[in-house]
Amino acid sequence: MSSLLLFAPGGSVWTPAVLILGCALALSVRAWRRAVTLIVVAAALGTIAYGLPAVTDSVAAGAVAVLAAFALRLAVLGGVVAHLLSTTDIGDFTAALRAARIPKIILVPATVMLRFFPIVADETRAVWTAMRLRRLTGPGQVLRHPVLVIEQLVVPTIASSLRIADDLTASGLVRGLMDTGPTTTFRPPRLTTVDGGVLVLAALLFYCSFVTVGAMS
Repeated sequence: MSSLLLFAPGGSVWTPAVLILGCALALSVRAWRRAVTLIVVAAALGTIAYGLPAVTDSVAAGAVAVLAAFALRLAVLGGVVAHLLSTTDIGDFTAALRAARIPKIILVPATVMLRFFPIVADETRAVWTAMRLRRLTGPGQVLRHPVLVIEQLVVPTIASSLRIADDLTASGLVRGLMDTGPTTTFRPPRLTTVDGGVLVLAALLFYCSFVTVGAMS
């Protein structure tokens, strides 16, 4: 939902709501560093995106501001995604989607993607480490052959990502993600007080943003 709102036309108005939600989720699990990092990054990108055009009206400044505004949306969305990845077990996530009667056409890709991003991040770090051992990541090498450095990082990562996606999909199907019969889980999903508080906060934030959109239109 957050990604749909943020990257829809006029989605910048939802940025403060998603930012506050991401910080609240981080604070709910006492992830102080993540909350502070999210605030600092969002403040820096917001300053560039909305402050730079007020200082100068050059084409280059406008391009930088547009990129910063896009990066700002990615950053605040990353706060919510980081909470999901760091606190949610794949089995609990699948059980929650099944309990919510989510169609399998959405359940399977969502389950695969939840495991996909952390593994791809590990693979990217491994490729970068291999490049560093071959002395391909130094400032001089990057400046002399930037395209070659990008190619040596991106091509192995993409090849590994395709293999990982196939493996995760096959693993999910073997574990019965597409099974139409009854399923069981070791930890049945249930709403807690924290979940209720976050839902109320999210509803209030998005309602305020919706009212703001209506007032601006």
